[in-house]
Amino acid sequence: MDGPLWIDTHAPAIEDLPQEPVRSRLRRAVDEPMNLVVQGPKGVGKTAAVRALADAAHEDSDSDLIEINVADFFGRTKKEIRSDPRFSQFLTGRSRMAKRDMINRVLKESASYAPVSGTYKTIVLDNAEAIREDFQQALRRVMEKHHRTTQFVLATRQPSKLIAPIRSRCFPVPVRSPTIDETIEVLEAICTAEDVDYDVDGLEFIASAAGGNLRKAILTAQTTASGSEAVTMQAAYETLGEIGDDDALLSALSAARTGDLKDARKTIDDLLDSGYDGKTLLEELLRVSRKGDFDAVSVARLHMLAGEADFDLVTGLNATIHLTHLIGAWAAGRTELREPAPA
Repeated sequence: MDGPLWIDTHAPAIEDLPQEPVRSRLRRAVDEPMNLVVQGPKGVGKTAAVRALADAAHEDSDSDLIEINVADFFGRTKKEIRSDPRFSQFLTGRSRMAKRDMINRVLKESASYAPVSGTYKTIVLDNAEAIREDFQQALRRVMEKHHRTTQFVLATRQPSKLIAPIRSRCFPVPVRSPTIDETIEVLEAICTAEDVDYDVDGLEFIASAAGGNLRKAILTAQTTASGSEAVTMQAAYETLGEIGDDDALLSALSAARTGDLKDARKTIDDLLDSGYDGKTLLEELLRVSRKGDFDAVSVARLHMLAGEADFDLVTGLNATIHLTHLIGAWAAGRTELREPAPA
């Protein structure tokens, strides 16, 4: 795919966001700066909404919007954190600092320095559900101390994972999955701006296949446009066939059946990283199981186990673990995810 990504070049302003309740709540946050929890499924536009807020609220949003993905901390080594140019200025000369103290210092220092423009700055913590509870307690204290000059925005798929003291200090902004019509409207505007020919059937096909993942829909439309003269039904169908994940999904199930759970887990992890949320990936696993070389009894048993896994995905944190557990139990011939306790 040549050129910049459409999700970047056509990042929306607040007024371009497809959901009126989200637009209304963000407008209020521009006029009355407040801490926010932006919550919703993966790919629905949470980060785009936060950036739209920052562009409206700050004269110099490049300087006064600080984006930190939780994985920048918890998924990296001390050396990697220290060498990150965003954090190195806070950690110079502190080579013996524990990782916990490094994270706390970066948060405190990021919150403490003065905004470049206006009276406050915005710190975004993406994937906030992955912040351990002890770090959430430290974050709460930072939020309390710097509430006059720093607006905190926590973007998360699981707001229930945030401790009550943090949730009570934040205004919730639910971002639901866009409807097919809302997705089509976004794609129409982008294709028009890019001077790309399209037909409504093609956009509807892409929107339907994206299943509420706006990021996936936009990237699919761009991939289709880059390989065809127009975004039509046929072109979109060929693109989705080329970039579909059925082979990868079937390979995960087959690997589990042969006892290679390590390979199955890696495939699931890669698919989650590519844009799936846990529930959508579960639905896709069930769908492709009917296409694979599996007997009807095995497919039925996978669907039985899926109900329990679906609950775990709602209440749990790590989708990779729950989905690997599911196909592992399926491959072992079990009918329940949790083996009965010994008598």
